[in-house]
Amino acid sequence: MRVSAKSDYALRALIEMAVREDSTPVSAEELGRLQEIPHGFLQAILADLRRAGVVVSQRGQSGGWRLAGKAEEISIADVIRAVDGPLVSVYGLRPESVSYNDRAEVLQHVWIAARHSLRDVFEQVTIAQLAASDLPDVVTSRTADEDAWKSH
Repeated sequence: MRVSAKSDYALRALIEMAVREDSTPVSAEELGRLQEIPHGFLQAILADLRRAGVVVSQRGQSGGWRLAGKAEEISIADVIRAVDGPLVSVYGLRPESVSYNDRAEVLQHVWIAARHSLRDVFEQVTIAQLAASDLPDVVTSRTADEDAWKSH
């Protein structure tokens, strides 16, 4: 799987929002500065997150962006889907919509299994956990394996 800059930036911006104890809005400029995210790119990402109901914007002098709900209820999967679409797609289609001939139809099972594996992690990790640097066992157990850190 390839994690896009869009997803990475979105998650980093949401962590910044979540660590604010008083839930006050934070400007896009400050988010960009804190996480070194290009302003124009961040504005587009925030618009995607707003359309998905992940963040809300507040106008005015004390305006900015804040989470639309509780950080404990927003998963990494929610964020990726909001900014990039489905977790796994095969030339733009969801894996269950792809069709193959008899010899290659086994590939569909691989794509479905890959999506399921991604869900095991991405749907279990919330913005609150990221903000607290407190990852669930489903992540820590996988990263404890030395082989997980090696590129193949």
